[in-house]
Amino acid sequence: MKIDTEIRHVTKPGANLFLELGFSAEEAKRLQAASRKQINDTRLLKEQLMSELAEWIEQHHLKQAQAAEILMVSRPRVSDVVNKKTAKFTIDTLVEMLSRVGKPVRLAIG
Repeated sequence: MKIDTEIRHVTKPGANLFLELGFSAEEAKRLQAASRKQINDTRLLKEQLMSELAEWIEQHHLKQAQAAEILMVSRPRVSDVVNKKTAKFTIDTLVEMLSRVGKPVRLAIG
């Protein structure tokens, strides 16, 4: 059996994917705005969690290698946290890391 891997269409950067999927212009605009908001909200939450971790590292005067050992991650992962590379982490991973250093995360809605 042959697997079809031919690329038939490439969406241009900045294009509205929902419009290309066949949604009406109005619905595509609404979906794109909702999607961008969700992505931004997630990024902001990750940045907040990363700031807490970076602050903890700084308060304890830890080198990245020391922090990595405590957090049970590699030193480059600590660097990614400190430099707020949000795309490299899930919220779950950041919450788990905070828990390891005695900073449990509580969710507030509203």
